[in-house]
Amino acid sequence: MPDVITIGSYQINKGEQVKIELDVARLPSNTLINIPVHVYRAVEDGPVLLLMAGMHGDEINGIEIIRRMIASKAIVPKKGTVITIPVLNIFGFLNYAREVPDGKDVNRSFPGSTRGSLASRIAHLFMKEVFPHVDYGIDFHTGGGSRYNYPQLRCKVDIPEQFELAKAFCAPFIINAKLRDKSLRKEATQRGKSIIVYEAGESMRMDELAINEGLDGTARVMHYLGMRDEFTKALSEPLIFQNSTWVRSPRSGMFQSYNQPGDEVKKNQLIGMITDPFGAVKLKLKATKSGYIIGLNYAPIVSQGDALFHIGML
Repeated sequence: MPDVITIGSYQINKGEQVKIELDVARLPSNTLINIPVHVYRAVEDGPVLLLMAGMHGDEINGIEIIRRMIASKAIVPKKGTVITIPVLNIFGFLNYAREVPDGKDVNRSFPGSTRGSLASRIAHLFMKEVFPHVDYGIDFHTGGGSRYNYPQLRCKVDIPEQFELAKAFCAPFIINAKLRDKSLRKEATQRGKSIIVYEAGESMRMDELAINEGLDGTARVMHYLGMRDEFTKALSEPLIFQNSTWVRSPRSGMFQSYNQPGDEVKKNQLIGMITDPFGAVKLKLKATKSGYIIGLNYAPIVSQGDALFHIGML
């Protein structure tokens, strides 16, 4: 790794710990909004690991994972460098929203542009100032809306470096996830860098299982990369899903699930019910495939076509 890393106007030497403020834009009140970037550099050479959360401003669990690591000093490496961005989308965080104020999704805006939307400008700032220094990364997310994701790692299993990183994290589930256009993971993959995505919990809600799995998994990745000694060994090997499918609501109504995230289900197993408020409708929901529930919609009222159960298949 280089003796000096430059991010914005800051130069960070080996052995230093620095908090950087990257200017991104102003609010209508003229208040300047900065993206805080924390850099922890060991004296000894090693890889550069990115830990980033809050790309969607309402996804809180990843922010809490990084906060706890900073507070406990677990984020400080014995060799190499950790660059951490606890909240990338400050605008969404302030507004309890997934997107930035113009309605755009930062994770569909990479590599970004200096002349594009606000989301595109945030993506460009990250790609210009932070991404060039990164060797590996973990991007923390949760389910959107009222959808809960059981702790899972998303990567391309046919890319050995990504798959090995995912196995080192050792979340309960690993999903062979397609690369989405203009996402950070796709942009990083095209540039030969391994950024894996940790998905757990739901937006705007703290979840201790999601947080603890994220803390343990990150410690295992840092150990795998030689950046720390302490880690907790996973209780079991992850299940690896090559495909997944959604069970969607055939009509609008009141939704009840008979299963929990993480449960194994068999094809045609009764897994839920759609009813109406007046006792006239009682519609059974059955699993369309055998597999495990990797995601579940917690909304009690759903519309026709809503995604209810996300089933991962081995």
